[in-house]
Amino acid sequence: MHIQINEATESDLPEILEIYNDAVLNTTAIWNETPVSLDNRRAWLLERKAAGFPVLVARGPLDQLLGYATYGTWRSIEGFRHTVEHSVYVRSDKRGLGIGPQLLEALIARARDAGLHVMVAAIESENRASIRLHKRLGFEVTGQMPQVGRKFDRWLDLTFMQLILE
Repeated sequence: MHIQINEATESDLPEILEIYNDAVLNTTAIWNETPVSLDNRRAWLLERKAAGFPVLVARGPLDQLLGYATYGTWRSIEGFRHTVEHSVYVRSDKRGLGIGPQLLEALIARARDAGLHVMVAAIESENRASIRLHKRLGFEVTGQMPQVGRKFDRWLDLTFMQLILE
């Protein structure tokens, strides 16, 4: 699918909110259990931009927002300033069309351009599609953490993956 990837703007927030809250309510991609408000996403976007972190959106041929991707601080201690953790979310009705890989590739390019050293992925261990995507783009599994989260009345395992950017 042909998409355009651009920096997110405030006008993208209603669609970003829709994608985010769908993931909160229906997936284990986000371990939050409570949907957020438009004000929450507005503050989130402002924080990302103030920190110099990208928020990318993918739009399709009909200008529909198909997904978004971002990265941010992995840990706040100075020694980790060259490492970021990323997120990629695609509309539920557009998954499997190659949007996620394009967003992630664009995000990796931004991280390299920013002189970052490592990109970290924290993925719910049963999300095989995400783990396959990350492996295809060069990420390696670096850790498994059993039962560190809980959602939908079950314990969740976390798989850590990383890509050395240099």
